[in-house]
Amino acid sequence: MPLSRRQLLGGALVGASIVFDGCSSSSGSAPSTTAVSTALRRVGSLPFPHRPVGTDQLPQIKHIVVVMMENHSFDNVLGLIDRGDGFAVDRHGQPTATNPDGQGNLIHAFHMPTECQTRGIGNDWRVTHEAYNNGRLDGFVTSTTAEAMGYFTKDDLPFTCGMASTFPIADRYFCSAMAQTDPNRRFLIAGTSLGLINDTFPSPLPPNGVIFEQFNKHGISWKDYYSSLPTMGVFLPLLNDPSLRAGLAGIDRFYADAAAGTLPSFSLVEPDYEKQSEEDPQDVQFGDQFLGKVVQAVMSGPGWPSTMLIWTYDEHGGYYDHVAPPRAVTPDDVPPVLGPDDPPGAFDRYGFRVPAGVVSPYARRNFVSHTVYDHTSILKTVEEKWNLPALTRRDANATSLLAMVDLTSEPAFLHPPALPAPADPSASAGCLSSGAGTIPPPSAVTRA
Repeated sequence: MPLSRRQLLGGALVGASIVFDGCSSSSGSAPSTTAVSTALRRVGSLPFPHRPVGTDQLPQIKHIVVVMMENHSFDNVLGLIDRGDGFAVDRHGQPTATNPDGQGNLIHAFHMPTECQTRGIGNDWRVTHEAYNNGRLDGFVTSTTAEAMGYFTKDDLPFTCGMASTFPIADRYFCSAMAQTDPNRRFLIAGTSLGLINDTFPSPLPPNGVIFEQFNKHGISWKDYYSSLPTMGVFLPLLNDPSLRAGLAGIDRFYADAAAGTLPSFSLVEPDYEKQSEEDPQDVQFGDQFLGKVVQAVMSGPGWPSTMLIWTYDEHGGYYDHVAPPRAVTPDDVPPVLGPDDPPGAFDRYGFRVPAGVVSPYARRNFVSHTVYDHTSILKTVEEKWNLPALTRRDANATSLLAMVDLTSEPAFLHPPALPAPADPSASAGCLSSGAGTIPPPSAVTRA
């Protein structure tokens, strides 16, 4: 039986030796998906070309923490929090979004019957492009199943929704590519998927490296705190590099470092991808619980006054979103590696929107950013802080997330706000054994 990407990466972590051959801002302006500028910064250029490379430009922020969950669209998680560009609703407060099922029916957006998911949705290159359908956004159901129209609410994800209702969020944060997990996580750390469109492990490495290598080169401390698998392994040969493996640490070390005030300058904090990441068919409560534990650890630690935590999801997972992804700067000259059944395309368009926001004492109050971001905006934020060279055209021309914080005034959240308690999976964990419920519920299906 072929190994899954997680089995393969897990083996790489514990194996003895492996050898290879070779997402302007304001809370009041109308949302926009304006195309990116044609005046492009070059690969290798610095945010501040007349300042020394690797030098700290934002001394107020000493710790950047990144948490990336899995497989949910903006509408699926935040569509009904009444903040940002979520679902359009009728007079009863119910979403009006629909998609045809190809059998003469319309599937209306519906609240998921339980916190559990099935494997009824998909997120690969073909499915995503069929859902997009040249901007018509009417292929979510026909490309997979009616589960694509399901959504969750604050009752299912109390901490996530409460955090997103308190701290700034971005309602134009898109995943980096119309593709699966590994390509999008490659964009997070390298600014390119290097042609990858699916969850596989080809051996070539990006010519300009990954952001962790820049950290090592310029003496910037970092850790990839992982629960089961490190994102660094999406370029699997990197796990052979002792200088990079030294940056890996177990998740328990993160909680200890946060409590002691010894977090490094950059942290990537990762859930257990088999249970806590919120990927289908998981119970999303475990993800809400994990995210709550991470954020509370940061807010209660002595490093909170100088921390910027960024949270997001790697891609939309196949769930419906009503905003068409705009055009994007191609990261490099490497085209997508397409199979015979894959629709044509390029890395010149973002993937669908994903939830994203910033948690920091410097976070802006009552703020929703409508600026277009993607995962390379996290790279750009890091590059602007330490004046690091751009890895690809995409991160060179991305917009950083720094507009979501105010570093010129007294911190608005120096005293951490009270947030809702995370979900308690033990209270309703039965759906993992009894099933996710009837999807779609009969009330969500009408004749077209």
